[in-house]
Amino acid sequence: MSIPQSFIQELLSRVDVVDIVGRYVQLKKGGANFMGLCPFHGEKSPSFSVSPAKQFYHCFGCGKNGNAISFLMEHAGMGFIEAVQDLAQQVGLQVPDDDISPQEKERAAAARQKQATLTDVLEKAAEAYRRQLRISPRAVAYFKGRGVSGAVAKRYGLGYAPEGWRSLASVFPHYDDPLLEESGLVIVNDEDGGKRYDRFRDRVMFPIRNVKGECIGFGGRVLGDDKPKYLNSPETPVFHKGRELYGLFEARAAIREQGFALVTEGYMDVVALAQLGFPNAVATLGTACTPEHVQKLLRFTDAVVFSFDGDAAGRRAARKALDGALPHASDTRSIKFLFLPPEHDPDSFVRAHGSDAFARHIGDAVPLSRFLIEAASESCDLGTAEGRAHMASNARPLWSALPEGVLRRQVLTELAQLAQLEAHDLSDLWSKTAAQEAARHPGTVASHRHAATPTDEPPWGAPADAGWQSPGGYDSPPKPPFRKGGDWKGGSWKKKDAAPWPPQPRLPRTPTASRADHAARLLLSHMAFLEELTHDDHAALCAQPAPHGPLFSWLEGQFHEHGPQAWALLRESLRGNPCEALAVKVMTGSHAQTEGDLHELRLELRDLLNRMLIEDINAQQKNLILQAAQDPTALERYRALEQRRNVLQGILPRTP
Repeated sequence: MSIPQSFIQELLSRVDVVDIVGRYVQLKKGGANFMGLCPFHGEKSPSFSVSPAKQFYHCFGCGKNGNAISFLMEHAGMGFIEAVQDLAQQVGLQVPDDDISPQEKERAAAARQKQATLTDVLEKAAEAYRRQLRISPRAVAYFKGRGVSGAVAKRYGLGYAPEGWRSLASVFPHYDDPLLEESGLVIVNDEDGGKRYDRFRDRVMFPIRNVKGECIGFGGRVLGDDKPKYLNSPETPVFHKGRELYGLFEARAAIREQGFALVTEGYMDVVALAQLGFPNAVATLGTACTPEHVQKLLRFTDAVVFSFDGDAAGRRAARKALDGALPHASDTRSIKFLFLPPEHDPDSFVRAHGSDAFARHIGDAVPLSRFLIEAASESCDLGTAEGRAHMASNARPLWSALPEGVLRRQVLTELAQLAQLEAHDLSDLWSKTAAQEAARHPGTVASHRHAATPTDEPPWGAPADAGWQSPGGYDSPPKPPFRKGGDWKGGSWKKKDAAPWPPQPRLPRTPTASRADHAARLLLSHMAFLEELTHDDHAALCAQPAPHGPLFSWLEGQFHEHGPQAWALLRESLRGNPCEALAVKVMTGSHAQTEGDLHELRLELRDLLNRMLIEDINAQQKNLILQAAQDPTALERYRALEQRRNVLQGILPRTP
């Protein structure tokens, strides 16, 4: 998107930098200018000056300076276009873009209006939940029992959703307003005559805010042992859990002051750590850390420390975070991984051992380069040639995801030393392997050097449950090709006395079944797989043409509301639903049997989703080629899509 410089000048002439800065910094008149505490570094005496005459801010302490646009970019973590659009919306201007059709402009304006309306609705609910907290002894006792003070509760806007099915009816006079459902506050039961009820009931509430401070969703925790313990808002036009981080709005200043962001796994971790002296903590929203999460954090700091529980689940979460962080691990950034003892989470560790001990653990966190090598070496016997080969095979897709630079070369050197090879030999070997795969599969394998593609041998070097995860967040690529005289069992070849079995397909297939049919069949049979999907996966499924897209949307809604359910229960819930016919069709007949090894079934689903995503990328690239003559950024977007497509192709299971 190219914004004319003349529009930028007009925009800056209409906004008042004092108003923009004053929303984030308490300013007091001091002569011709306004003064306040600098939001970019910690200070006790005001050295931050805002000039209404020059429409300029300047800190005499740290040297930060700029106009209203740069302030939003530096302080709120917005991109340039996002900051311009935000300011333009405030003063009623339309950002010009000649490449966008009038219809697209109208849709964009409607989307912005819808976003503003939904955040207003959510903020009104947040205020109601805060009022309820003040009059709920049980909820207050819960927070006090977790050591949360009133000041911290106020800072994070903590609240309480009371018992009862329709408590929000007292907040919103028009309880049947479609916005309540669209914002995720209310659930509509179409199977019971369209009855409405509150999504959050008898839960302490954690409002989720975007970097501008707008309420975009909620997390709710039960006060007892009911299930699910935590309940998040569903995906909405303003809330995408794969992009947002809990506590980032509240932690921005502390992240800059402390010099790093601390990423945890839960709402209470963030709140408790803020109470105990670590206000720079944020949390993912019940999903694996994504590249979008990492990119958003790196707008505020060049140092990120991921803090995970020391149990197996924590190691798996760290492994997924590694995948998300690798593309952003440039030479000037520091990304580390902190593992606590298995019996502790950050909250309990600080309470048991104190803030100083936790700070020491942060200082001793494992650098990304070391964790990459540990992940590649997991379950590999480096004392044998076979184990070193497995390690190198594991390492190739991880190393390939690193951006070009000194770090990438140093990691290559360390991996080569472990493999007992020269660095250039290992690099050449990986390049030749990629070239061979490109020759065998020209349409499905990345052609660039060091593409993240599977080798002829299984790239995990251990059974599937050993913890290897692919860049897509799933277990390792499929089982290796058949070998004469043996079979693959538990990570090693077991010789058979009888004649070898012929190659077998992973699952029975119906030749006429579409990818969407098969994906629906797998998810209806194994609903828990939804928890492992990325935001892009969900978006690709829900964007499928009817009736598949509505079925996937319905299934995701059921998952958020009830958790994983068996097909028998889903079948009853579907009665009378427009998606019923499709669901029954894909779940009927011999082809609908999806029992078997869950690892293999996950790979089957990963294969389908990657192909759907690649088809969508191909369509986007065709459009970008047509736009390239008028839009100079089209080729840049094309290359970004190409890189993403290459990664997806690199982890596609090879078809027989």
